[in-house]
Amino acid sequence: MAEKKNVTSRKGFKTGEYVVYPAHGVGVVTGIEKQEIAGCELEMFVIHFEADKLTLRVPVMKVAEVGMRKLSDKALARKCLALLKGKPRIKRTMWSRRAQEYEAKINSGDLSLVAEVVRDLYRGEDQPEQSYSERQLYEAALERMAREIAAVNKSTQKEAVDKVEDVLSKSAKAFRKAAEDAAAKDAEEGKAA
Repeated sequence: MAEKKNVTSRKGFKTGEYVVYPAHGVGVVTGIEKQEIAGCELEMFVIHFEADKLTLRVPVMKVAEVGMRKLSDKALARKCLALLKGKPRIKRTMWSRRAQEYEAKINSGDLSLVAEVVRDLYRGEDQPEQSYSERQLYEAALERMAREIAAVNKSTQKEAVDKVEDVLSKSAKAFRKAAEDAAAKDAEEGKAA
């Protein structure tokens, strides 16, 4: 009887490696196993999501279809942190439509789109309170982004959250100062006229 060889890599993914599953974020491939389902033998990636205390089995042949991908590289992580420095883009559509768009971006698995949601929903100390649903979406996007940034930089999630919020805070202060300077300039020009 031939012994089953333990498989450690398939389709470019290896056991012990961090991956991103769009609907759940960053997880680690803990194994590749064969299971018989409805009389068919399927190879499955076993992915563990520590923060959610969740283990997911993804058929190897469905990886591309579900959008599972490797962790972003450091260059993309830096680009996404820089994206947070941009001016928030808030569409003037109904909140329910915007909420659906934000949810779709969060679940896309694309770190750049998640960063856009974090940037657009961030509220500084001087800004009005967020609604409950806005806050929930912001926290979901922040957590998803921080998990990937932490895995890329080999840091803790708390350190990644602090880094993201620091960038957002500095950016908000810079926009506020620019607005105050513009208002002061307009006021001086109004007095001179």
